[in-house]
Amino acid sequence: MRRIVTPEFKTHDEFTEKSLRPQIFKEYIGQKKTVDQLKIFIEAAKMRDEQLDHVLLYGPPGLGKTTLSHIIANEMNVNVKITSGPAIERPGDLAAILTNLKENDILFIDEIHRLNRTVEEILYPAMEDYAIDIVVGKGPGARSVRLDLPKFTLIGATTRVGNLSSPLRDRFGVLLKLELYDNESLREIVHRSSEILDVSVHDNAAIEIARRSRGTPRIVNRILKRVRDYAQVFSDGSISIEIARKALNMLEIDELGLDQVDIKILSTIIENYSGGPVGLDAIAASSGEEKSTVEDVYEPYLLQIGFLNRTPRGRVVTQRGYEHLGKSYVEKNMFDLME
Repeated sequence: MRRIVTPEFKTHDEFTEKSLRPQIFKEYIGQKKTVDQLKIFIEAAKMRDEQLDHVLLYGPPGLGKTTLSHIIANEMNVNVKITSGPAIERPGDLAAILTNLKENDILFIDEIHRLNRTVEEILYPAMEDYAIDIVVGKGPGARSVRLDLPKFTLIGATTRVGNLSSPLRDRFGVLLKLELYDNESLREIVHRSSEILDVSVHDNAAIEIARRSRGTPRIVNRILKRVRDYAQVFSDGSISIEIARKALNMLEIDELGLDQVDIKILSTIIENYSGGPVGLDAIAASSGEEKSTVEDVYEPYLLQIGFLNRTPRGRVVTQRGYEHLGKSYVEKNMFDLME
């Protein structure tokens, strides 16, 4: 099912993200702590005329990890090569990428936690010594040859920092966590994106779009484009609060950014399992969704807004979740939620 509120990257996002993507820190909105730290590290590296230390960006999808890698490259005045963990299948693939880098270039690896272990081992000497060891020949005549690499910066991005092996994680000098955005920052993003898209958005409409975007810039831009379409067909093209609400209701996105899949998961736990506790496998089977999809895509936001709790025995819908669905809440005995 294609969800407009999914933070995952979709193929149809590619053009939008490229056109709306900030190019320098001055254009970047939000993540103040991360940006302030990066500015210092970049300025220090430029003063020493060195490459930036390796950077690990982690946090939920759609918050701008790829965008930050482009900004870092632009601020350092170097090139950036972009790839992803699943795309690097063999050590030779990584070796080819590394040997084609120029001095101080940036290599951005998205979903770095999905790197093949044999590929990951190639990265260790590359990150520490700027060299790779390759085996030439086969059998008894095989020999190891060390190739020197230009000094480069590896920027890794992951939504699951806990899945990174310790040897790889420890080789990053800068670890930065990206947080979900507040509504004020998302409102600013709506206004910035609307200028680029050449569409007029009233401020109260921008606030409405922002608060239904689950704290994620990727979602706010996606929703803005769909609301723009609605405004062009049913109005004069400008987005008022009335038009925004009608468009969002048509898209079945409620006032907290929940869609029908979120409602279905909460309702399933309440109606089939008395509100929980219930295991992830049971939720996935009952709701018709994949276990990994429930855990990685739907659950984080429900936890963040306080509609779902994790307990030793499983997931439990909170009183706030019940109230949002208009259902009567029965308080649970805390001992029932423990092993």
